[in-house]
Amino acid sequence: MSVSSIRKVKGGVTAARGFKAAGVRCGLKSKGKDLAVIYSEGEAEAAGVFTTNRFAAAPVRLCRRRLQRQTCAQSIVVNAGNANACTGERGDADAAAMAEQTASHLGLPPAEVLVASTGIIGVPMDRKKIERGIAAACRSLSRKGNDSAARAIMTTDLVPKQAARKLLLGRRRIPVLLGGIAKGSGMIHPNLATMLAFLTTDAAIDAKCLRRALRAAVEDSFNMMTVDGDTSTNDTVLLLANGQAGNRRITNPRSPDYEQFLSALKDLCQDLAIQIARDGEGATRLIRVVVEGARSREAARVVAKSVAGSNLVKTAVFGGDPNWGRIICAVGYSGVPIRPERVSLWIGRTLIVRGGQPRRQATAEAARKALAGKEVCLRIALGQGKASATAWTCDL
Repeated sequence: MSVSSIRKVKGGVTAARGFKAAGVRCGLKSKGKDLAVIYSEGEAEAAGVFTTNRFAAAPVRLCRRRLQRQTCAQSIVVNAGNANACTGERGDADAAAMAEQTASHLGLPPAEVLVASTGIIGVPMDRKKIERGIAAACRSLSRKGNDSAARAIMTTDLVPKQAARKLLLGRRRIPVLLGGIAKGSGMIHPNLATMLAFLTTDAAIDAKCLRRALRAAVEDSFNMMTVDGDTSTNDTVLLLANGQAGNRRITNPRSPDYEQFLSALKDLCQDLAIQIARDGEGATRLIRVVVEGARSREAARVVAKSVAGSNLVKTAVFGGDPNWGRIICAVGYSGVPIRPERVSLWIGRTLIVRGGQPRRQATAEAARKALAGKEVCLRIALGQGKASATAWTCDL
């Protein structure tokens, strides 16, 4: 199934059948909503991908433990304003208490609730505020609660981030929906950073396939974006699949249905990742770095992330300065063996470098115009193979 056959639809984390959400204010932030609950009306298969930071926050540790022991969950509770990171045994107890309180209000076993947090590091949770917020959110759960939940997980974000997709599975063309919300503005870097994403689907899919699909989707989306190079303590991507679409259960990762589901999930995650990169703190432009002609997909990924992570490239884009040398420099120090005489570079549609040397016909004015838009594309052809990759970042 091609990405072009995946339909973009309105909504977010409640777009799929059987999901409700709510976002409320409990007072952890100085203003605005700061606590959200996401709920599946039936038990769901669950998958998660988490930060690589050694100082993983208490909610991250809790979710890792639960998803190592079980394949199902039915709810997610998330707060903004306090990361519950570097808070010791008290933090572990607070994360567990958040799950227990949510489970109590929803009539679930505590193990069926996953937890996430974002905000200030090293400050103990205010349990009374959390308790009031959880009670209010559980009372307010609704199919219309997507927007309030998307706003409740924001910290320095300027806008809420949400997306949804629809596809048709199997011979009977069963409609399947996927949706999600995300947050992230500062401390965004490959391998997850200060970002949270909560994804839902009504597809029937077993846990093994779901987890495989999520890992692959994250690799091509959230792990291919960078804003400022900092990797956080709290990064979490959670995916729940409740099976309410009624499609034939996906159990084979080599089946057409799995490939179709994976394509839709990747498309959804890339949409959310681009929204995060576009909303980077102080950003004025989204930068898309496309690397083609690499010997392997991994080599293309490394080069793309090297260019996307370069502060010199990001500041050049911010200033509208077509300083192509900064881009070539980032390609050269990526660690991937490069044949300079084979490298070409485009800024927008303007070919700037061919065979490792500046193209005489290229004009600085054309390159400046390409840098003036809200989205800037830097395309690099390595001339060594057929593999490609794309990374996203913003200017600085």
